[in-house]
Amino acid sequence: MEPPAPNPGHGAGRPMATRPALCTVRSPVALQVGDVKTDLAQPGVAVIDVALPPAQPLDLQEIVFKNSYTAFLTVRVQRRRPCDVGRASARKWVTCLWNHCLMPSPHTEAGSQDYFSLFRHQLLCDVDQVTAVRLILRQPSPVWLHFTLEELRLYPRGQQSLQTDFPSWLSHLAPQQQPENLHGGVPDPEKVSTEVQQLWVLTEMIRANQTAARIGRFDVDGCYDINLLSYT
Repeated sequence: MEPPAPNPGHGAGRPMATRPALCTVRSPVALQVGDVKTDLAQPGVAVIDVALPPAQPLDLQEIVFKNSYTAFLTVRVQRRRPCDVGRASARKWVTCLWNHCLMPSPHTEAGSQDYFSLFRHQLLCDVDQVTAVRLILRQPSPVWLHFTLEELRLYPRGQQSLQTDFPSWLSHLAPQQQPENLHGGVPDPEKVSTEVQQLWVLTEMIRANQTAARIGRFDVDGCYDINLLSYT
């Protein structure tokens, strides 16, 4: 089963994907300030390192993941340059995304378990010839004890993730099969709300004015007029 369509940071009309790049996603490492054993405060910062095959630098196109209570994300990359041949230890980390918001309010659930896509045009630097990726996760709220990123995938340039899980036949309908656009006929919500309130007031007025007396069909003051009765 395909995951739901990613949240903003995502684009529309993307081509179908083939395969994500080969990589090793390491477990999150919490950055603790002070003594790890005695300091009981939650760190609020974690780091996930993604290792790529040494001989296969990546021209990064897209990063896809499912959030798990991470509020802000920073992405850093290592790139291979011609002058770095044979000097892997001299490669520097470059920040290409800074404090990207994943949860609009860190204290609430919104965005906490959504799928996200980050594209190369959203990044602050060139992401060709990438040899390693570092994801820095922040969660300032003490409400969530654990936070991470799940189902993390990197896609090389020319390959992108699947935008939606609709069947292929639904995206190739003939013109006469295309559903009608109903947005033009949707009434104004405020107008509908006002009319519903007026209808409710009228209903209450009718209910308040209802009499408890029994309404007879032919009787007058509890008696029947002989002329109104019919005999069979």
